[in-house]
Amino acid sequence: MRTPPAHVAPPDRALKRRRLTRITLASAVVAALGASGIYIAGAQAEEVDVPGRVQAEAFAEHSGAQTEGTGDTGGGRNVGWLANGDWLRYDNVSITGVDLAARVSSHNATGGTVELHVGAQDGQLLASFPIAQTGGWQQWQTVTAKASGVPTGAQTVFAVMKSTSPSDFVNLNWFTFGPPAGTSPSASASASPTPTASSAPSATPSASPSSSVPPTAPAGGWVPVDQAKWNKELAAFNALKPKAVPPGTTRVPEFHTDCGVANSAADDPIVLPGLSGASHMHTFFGPKVDAFTTTDKLFAAANTCNAPGDKSAYWTPELRKDGKPVPIKSMRIYYGSRVKDPSTVKPFPPGLVVVEGDAKRQVDTPKNAGSNQFWCAGSAEIGRSADGNWPRCAPGGNLIFQLVFKDCWDGRNIDSPDHKSHMGDPVNGVCTGKYPVAVPDLSFMVNYESLGGDGLSLSSGKPSSMHGDFMNAWEPERLADLVKSCLNQNAKCGIDTTFAGG
Repeated sequence: MRTPPAHVAPPDRALKRRRLTRITLASAVVAALGASGIYIAGAQAEEVDVPGRVQAEAFAEHSGAQTEGTGDTGGGRNVGWLANGDWLRYDNVSITGVDLAARVSSHNATGGTVELHVGAQDGQLLASFPIAQTGGWQQWQTVTAKASGVPTGAQTVFAVMKSTSPSDFVNLNWFTFGPPAGTSPSASASASPTPTASSAPSATPSASPSSSVPPTAPAGGWVPVDQAKWNKELAAFNALKPKAVPPGTTRVPEFHTDCGVANSAADDPIVLPGLSGASHMHTFFGPKVDAFTTTDKLFAAANTCNAPGDKSAYWTPELRKDGKPVPIKSMRIYYGSRVKDPSTVKPFPPGLVVVEGDAKRQVDTPKNAGSNQFWCAGSAEIGRSADGNWPRCAPGGNLIFQLVFKDCWDGRNIDSPDHKSHMGDPVNGVCTGKYPVAVPDLSFMVNYESLGGDGLSLSSGKPSSMHGDFMNAWEPERLADLVKSCLNQNAKCGIDTTFAGG
């Protein structure tokens, strides 16, 4: 989710909008809701369908919109990156009353309005929803408005964004246009239902009764681990005898894998599954990845990583120089441990997916800013780009970025609505509380064939938007051996359980 204080459009946003405008949702993406004439998105299985709601992502056409997994109650997706002049078109909408509602969030103090027009972007004004700051891009509120009239029959409705802010100012999750067809006004939906105990994942890790989904977390989007499969893999891991560590081994918990570039695509099978071309450009390492890639498919796919048994997928946003992709020099993924007692580290659970970093964070990162810093490997930094965000490296060096993932797991879920909330950081060197299970600490080291300087940008925007995605597809016995012999014994290894010194 977005990070305050700033959220502005990435540099390539105009191109992205032209590419995404006039996307028509086919029958595989939308489903008719009864006989009401209202359409809702059906591509996200985790979404809770509520009669009478028009899901914001169920537009027929749009300008300037993108979708993302929502943290709102009910799960599914919301529409974001909406700024002044953007619009969404909805077809076959039944307006059944004057009491309208919209589910919105905003982290822009300027605010604005969402106008509903009938028939055209500048058609009859049906209603206007006021938008004020809600406290965060995933802090949701229901706002209401009175319709100017109740036209009969199916309507084409345009949601038009109006704001004086130059930046994105609102997220939209759903609309209601009066009570659902065939119901009384008292049945009109106005706010998201309160989740019940049965709506949360039921699987509970036998090893840790303290691990649970935070009470305030939404039910939609939480994917529970296959408990039987995980218990089987954990039992095999616990029974495994580690290899003896020879004298001279460096006592650092570590192993790694080196991965080549597999492909580049405007896809993201974690954040935007099944939506080809809906993402900014990513560089994929390991297997060739598209919007339909799943962890199960990875085990049968060709892979460019050199660690035996590593079938996982890794990706980052594409780095560009004057609009052209910057070649990758190398990509090494380190697996280590940040906890005080590395003997407590367990392998990743089957099917785990994780996102680290924030693709929507658009703030400056001058030298010594402290986070999301690109730096020079193999030579000194001799200056900065004109905007101060990129280092300039001396000859003989190259631009590099290190991205460190969280390494404490909640013991229960292999994914979450924001693809991050099932993972946490150690507290005083211990995985505890909501995140009691220590897993390997993942670290991307991406080296670029570049000396930095002017003209650089990420496909997601500024350097502050650097992020990474991981789909676990390690062969369980290979990963177990590396964790048991290398990490648990505080020993440095390479791509397998060959111990290293120095």
